[in-house]
Amino acid sequence: MIKTLPSLAAAFAILFSTSASTNAAKSMEALNRMDWWREARFGMFIHWGVYSSLAGEWKGQRVEGYAEHIQRIAKIKRDTYLEQVVKPFNPASFNADEWVRAAKQTGMGYIIITAMHHDGVAMFDSKADDYSVAKTSRFGRDPLRELKTACDKHGIKLGVYYSHAIDWSLSGDPRFPEPNGPERRKACVEGKALPQMLELIRNYQPAILWGDTPHHNPQELNLQILDALRKEDPNLILNGRIAGSAYGDYHTTTDRPAEFGLMIAPEEQDWEAIPTTNESYGYHAHDKSHKPPGHFIQLLAKAAARGGNLLLNIGPKGDGTFASEDREILDAIAKWWKVNGDSIRGTERTPLAPQSWGESTLKGNTLYLHVFDWPKDGKLLVGGLDAEVSSASLLADPKTPLVFERIGPDLQITLPAAAPDAADSVIALECKKRPTGDAARLLQTNTTNTLSVFTAELLGPVDRKGWSLGKGTSITAHAKGWKTKDCVVRWKTRLTRPSTFQVTVHYDAPEADKAKIETDGGPIAAKSQPSFGGKFSILIGNQTLQGKVSQTGMNVALDLGQIALEPGTCDIAIKADEITGKELMLFKSLTLTPLP
Repeated sequence: MIKTLPSLAAAFAILFSTSASTNAAKSMEALNRMDWWREARFGMFIHWGVYSSLAGEWKGQRVEGYAEHIQRIAKIKRDTYLEQVVKPFNPASFNADEWVRAAKQTGMGYIIITAMHHDGVAMFDSKADDYSVAKTSRFGRDPLRELKTACDKHGIKLGVYYSHAIDWSLSGDPRFPEPNGPERRKACVEGKALPQMLELIRNYQPAILWGDTPHHNPQELNLQILDALRKEDPNLILNGRIAGSAYGDYHTTTDRPAEFGLMIAPEEQDWEAIPTTNESYGYHAHDKSHKPPGHFIQLLAKAAARGGNLLLNIGPKGDGTFASEDREILDAIAKWWKVNGDSIRGTERTPLAPQSWGESTLKGNTLYLHVFDWPKDGKLLVGGLDAEVSSASLLADPKTPLVFERIGPDLQITLPAAAPDAADSVIALECKKRPTGDAARLLQTNTTNTLSVFTAELLGPVDRKGWSLGKGTSITAHAKGWKTKDCVVRWKTRLTRPSTFQVTVHYDAPEADKAKIETDGGPIAAKSQPSFGGKFSILIGNQTLQGKVSQTGMNVALDLGQIALEPGTCDIAIKADEITGKELMLFKSLTLTPLP
């Protein structure tokens, strides 16, 4: 049976009606425990453990993948790990107060730290198991206690990550005789994981308990853990990786998201994105793939625009200090936050359709416009805004009013020549009532319109394992599984005046020997990869452009020529005419660039 995603307007209607009924069913206690989390919108993830001292190296060789997975990737035996990694661990420069002050200055309202990652080493003083930095390492201190003290001092909420379904330290342990399977998992949970999780709640009073990799446990075991944690502390927020998004308080995205969709499914009412500054969560000295600060500022705005939180990961070094690249990123975000933090903290999902110039967030009757692409002609057109606006001003210059005028269903704002911030300049629109918006996307005539597949409707045989959106990482920010002609990508758009555009398709089609796939430890070379190729059509209103997928590679840009459009509403769709590979392409986006 062919399944079709609902229209965006219908999806939003479903979202809001479902949210209302879901909230009505939830206890007031559950709603109250999430209040501060929704208010915060921004937090710091910290992956730090004994593996941090290895910095992505073992025996003088660089180890590819997540640094926190080095024991598994390098196949380090437990006894060797204990003697050469755990016992010598001594982060002499660790200063919990400095960490918390850095988070607070950056605008973060909470911190989540790895209390125990997959290597099984507790980063706290545990009476349930001696395999901890407090009892086993040279450090001999309880860093979680120090972090808790600093968080309380500075008014930051503390959360703890705990790997409840993977613990490499228990492999071959005589207490757990079955090497794999549900009985061993049950013994591991009863003997260590659950006692330590309860210890964390009782001794450190975390605001969040962040589980991970629940698919390694039988689901009934995850639900038992969830029930025990709820009984221990009803006010504790539990993420969706303990037993799945349907059972947690909020949904968590894939690792290292560079892109995410509109987040309109019922389980995506509350959600959290978890990017990291480079490609590893733990400190990896050889990974220099750090993104610029503007990437995270824009990702933060996009998350808030879709009603979610951004949990930005930092991997401190083995000595307890932040890497210089991470400090530079945090300092730049802090500078932006000092001026524009009100446009994130305490906001909610935007009522507007995606805008070509950036994103928007809402707080009460104030709509914040996050302008990523400053219009060269000084005219910012806010598409489909249904509200009477009383004032407009830049957060960087709140005392200087901006001139604005209503042009049909849109609002045009006259801007100064230069953007106050190269990454994200924020305009506050004060409205006389709560604003609403049109579901159709406005095609702008003074800036490039990038129609991402993550803001499109996927029509046809939509299935998570087949035709669907990719994970949204830097190498999976595309649609995948385009194997049949009934797979279609569609957007609903609108144009205000006659315009001509250059049309370009962007896709991935990696060659088999150069392709990578995502794993729990990061991207690795693919053993096999579908081939790509075929012909497709782009239907824009009553006009058609055709293209051919012949060039392989990542981020391929295929120009299809020019098209002249008249004012009015217009569906834009991409469909396959012929598929000569196993898949047509990994479609990323369609750009319409206005021509003079």
